[in-house]
Amino acid sequence: MSSIERSPWLIHYDASSCNGCDIEVLACLTPVYDAERFGCIVTGDPKQADIFLVTGSVNHLNAPIVKNIYDQMPEPKVVVAIGACAYSGGVFAECYNVQGGVASVIPVDVYVPGCAAKPESILLGVVQAAQLLKAKEKAMKAARKSACQAKKEGAK
Repeated sequence: MSSIERSPWLIHYDASSCNGCDIEVLACLTPVYDAERFGCIVTGDPKQADIFLVTGSVNHLNAPIVKNIYDQMPEPKVVVAIGACAYSGGVFAECYNVQGGVASVIPVDVYVPGCAAKPESILLGVVQAAQLLKAKEKAMKAARKSACQAKKEGAK
């Protein structure tokens, strides 16, 4: 994790869970697990966030909210689905209003297993997300550089 050049900013949204995973996400911020040692900063503004943490299953009421938060985040961005509900709907999958997991609405990059997910697993998922974010940033820079070079060659 020492190779991360800047602090990843996290935003968390509870889609519709039993709050078990949410409690574990909050535990990650306590001095016991201390997510800030990895440079993580929690924000409430999607326009400042790099990593989107989602807990709970997606239903017909919160699907537009999840999509809206995702759309407001700048590129590159990474989505982490935390827990069984965020993966597939979990124990609520057969409920009349549940659409399923987070991937039914937005693309998911990292899945954290569990019901409820353990803080250690959540931290591992955030570390993986930070590494993926760095890779996406490099790919974007390379794409921009090649586009600029192509533009220069086209102008000649």
